[in-house]
Amino acid sequence: MNETALTSLDELVRPCIDLIDARHQAREQAVKVSRTLIQQCARTIRATHRGTFEQAAQLLAEAGQTAQQLRLAVAAYDDLLAAGYTQDALKEYVEAAMVYAFLVGHSPPSAERLQVSPAAFLNGLAEAASELRRAILDCLRRDEMSRSESLLAIMDEIYSLLITVDYPDALTGGLRRNTDALRGVLERTRSDVTNALRQNRLMAALQQTEEHRVKPTTT
Repeated sequence: MNETALTSLDELVRPCIDLIDARHQAREQAVKVSRTLIQQCARTIRATHRGTFEQAAQLLAEAGQTAQQLRLAVAAYDDLLAAGYTQDALKEYVEAAMVYAFLVGHSPPSAERLQVSPAAFLNGLAEAASELRRAILDCLRRDEMSRSESLLAIMDEIYSLLITVDYPDALTGGLRRNTDALRGVLERTRSDVTNALRQNRLMAALQQTEEHRVKPTTT
C-alpha cells in the first residue's frame, strides 16, 4: 500500500475518532450531571417533608437548572438523552417537583413545563405518589386526619390514571412495574388511614360517653 493510500485512510478514520471522542465527552458530562441532579432532588424531597418549604423551593430551582444543564449536555445525541442514567435523573426531578407541589398545595407542573419525556414524567409521578405515604404517616402522627385523607385521595387518583397506561415497557420506561409498586404502597396507606379514622371515632365516642356519664343531673 502506497503512502497516498495510507494518508487517505487516515483522513477517513480521523473524523470518526473525533466524533466518538466528542460523544464520549458528552456522555461523561451527562453521567456526572445526572448524579448531581439526583442528589439535589433527594435534598428537595427531604426538605419538603420537613416542612422547610422555602429551602425546598430553592433546592428545586437549583435542580431545574441542573436538569437544563443535563439536557444541553446531550442535546446533540438523541441516544444519550434516552439513556437510562439521563432518564432516571429527569424522573427524579419530576418526583421532587411533584412532591413539592402536592405538599405545598401548588398546581402540579406538566411534562412540557419540566421539559421531560412522557415516560420520565409518568414514572416520576408514580414515585411521587409513593413518596406521599411518608407525608400521610406524619399527618396521622399529628392527628391531621383531613390532610391525610386529602393526600390519600391524590395517591388514589394518580394510581387510577397510571393503571390505564397500557403500553410496552420499551415505550413507558417500566411504568407498569412502578405502578404495581404504587398499588402496594397505596393499599398499605389506605389501611393505615382507615384504622386511624376508626380509632379516632372510637375515642370520640368513648369521650362522649364519659362526658355523658359524669355530667351532673339537675333536679
